[in-house]
Amino acid sequence: MTDLVEEITLQLDKPRDCPRCDGESLLLARFPHSWRNASGEVVPGIREAVLCRGCDRGDRPADELIALFAVDELLDHNNVATFSELAAAWVESVRHRSVDECMLADEEERWRRGNL
Repeated sequence: MTDLVEEITLQLDKPRDCPRCDGESLLLARFPHSWRNASGEVVPGIREAVLCRGCDRGDRPADELIALFAVDELLDHNNVATFSELAAAWVESVRHRSVDECMLADEEERWRRGNL
């Protein structure tokens, strides 16, 4: 049996701005993600998540990673193990986030009316 390795990519250097608030992000993560389409087939893909000081505040894995960035502005051999642990916990938490169906429906309605 072959073990599947999931590749997770972290971008620390100039990650894109937060899509929720347009503020500066601390970190961008890309990771495998799949879902079932209307036919029930699995559709593989890639998902991205950004770590934002404002929008992610209050989420424990994000808070711990944000605190590390606040204390240690640079990543080096002294904090790389801690960063790896905290980043892995944060990625695992954002993997389980789902779409807010009400927010999506509101955005669709505004888009239909030309208010976006």
